Amino acid sequence: MNRIKTDICIIGGGSGGLSIAAGAVQMGAKVVLLEGHKMGGDCLNYGCVPSKALIASAKQAHAMSHGAKYGVGEVEAQVDYAAAKDHVHDVIAQIAPVDSVERFEGLGVHVISEFGTFISKTEVQAGDTIIEARRFVVATGSGPFVPPIPGLDTVKHYTNEDIFDLREKPKHLIVIGGGPIGMEMAQAHRRLGCEVTVIEGAKAFGKDDPEMAAIVLENLKAEGINIVEEAQAEQISGKGKTITVHTPKGDFTGSHLLMAVGRKVNTDKLDLDAGGIAHDRAGLKVGDDLRSITNKKVYAAGDVAGGLQFTHVAGYHAGVLIRSMLFGLPSKQKTSHIPWATYTDPELAQVGLTEAQAQKKFGGRLEVVRFDFHHNDRLIAERKNKGLIKVMVVKGRPVGASIAGPMAGELISMWAMAIANNMKMSAIANTVLPYPTVSEVNKRAAGAYFSPRLFESDKVKRIVGFVQRWLP
Repeated sequence: MNRIKTDICIIGGGSGGLSIAAGAVQMGAKVVLLEGHKMGGDCLNYGCVPSKALIASAKQAHAMSHGAKYGVGEVEAQVDYAAAKDHVHDVIAQIAPVDSVERFEGLGVHVISEFGTFISKTEVQAGDTIIEARRFVVATGSGPFVPPIPGLDTVKHYTNEDIFDLREKPKHLIVIGGGPIGMEMAQAHRRLGCEVTVIEGAKAFGKDDPEMAAIVLENLKAEGINIVEEAQAEQISGKGKTITVHTPKGDFTGSHLLMAVGRKVNTDKLDLDAGGIAHDRAGLKVGDDLRSITNKKVYAAGDVAGGLQFTHVAGYHAGVLIRSMLFGLPSKQKTSHIPWATYTDPELAQVGLTEAQAQKKFGGRLEVVRFDFHHNDRLIAERKNKGLIKVMVVKGRPVGASIAGPMAGELISMWAMAIANNMKMSAIANTVLPYPTVSEVNKRAAGAYFSPRLFESDKVKRIVGFVQRWLP
């Protein structure tokens, strides 16, 4: 058995773990990184990257058959589903070297391609190596949660971990789960020529603003996706090449089944109890400093920290931990400025509080400003001007923003910056943007906040009248 002593031992080679490893080793810390599966984690191999690549294929197919409004002849896209999957894997391959063992070893990280397991409060074993570290970071991410639905184990079903390896185009894809993963894959497959049914036990996009969700859902339904809400899957059966999902709202039969009902944290192999690390189904129990409440040598980053499960959150956690572990500075996470987006068409994005959350917290102090995408000249030119932005404002500062429409994932960035830096609405309104751009949506929303204060104010009108009488 080999033994290693190091400053930091990171368990998990996903977004959070790799960011910490790269930052820490280049600042002079000794770093050991453990990854028993694929470098890059879920995002690179099964999540963000492959899903966006498949969405890109689907977008191209959709554009070919919807050109008449632009004066371009429409043709039926000839979809090669297997070739689309080749595109997905090519994209992964292009990005993979950035996350590779070779790159990180080149930076000076000691990479061990084994799973890590705690054997004491101060030691982790990976294969035939025991690592003793001053600090441990658990960054093992999450995987798809597959509920124990009766009959599910008797039929072939997919998750995000293997749907991108499927090369036979589904005739009729049934998706159980109406969250971001399920809806992105539903629309992508519909645009690639599949029949699609989405079965959701509660409300589709249930974590997003209902008004914004409705805009997206209307378009998904218009494209031919059958979305069945409040229909809990009670049983699943298979016969021949068909799969049937039994629900209180009827039975739904298709050729392929995708499970997209949620995520579970990857902690099974860690033996957290041996490390004296408190945990539950959501992950490690940590404070705002991301430090274990029971083992002060242990920190968590990303999905296993028990909060928002997004790749960019893991990267944010890396910054928090580097400040505390390397420099001994007090550093705590906050979530009010964390955005998220769903990359359907139209997109759906959120940062900070939704309207309902802000109303509950601030009551009468809350102002909600709105701007309809119908009035954006760039989107009018592109015939994509269906969408809405809502900004929740308290005492002149945004506390939340909700966007449904084209490029919502890009547009939300300005509001994430504003909330993170406690900026006023005037900072957005005073920003000069190039014309015509989609980003003017944000400026017009900020302008909507000031419009009644300027154009509907008797006081302003009196002042202007006075100035005009006396101004030479």
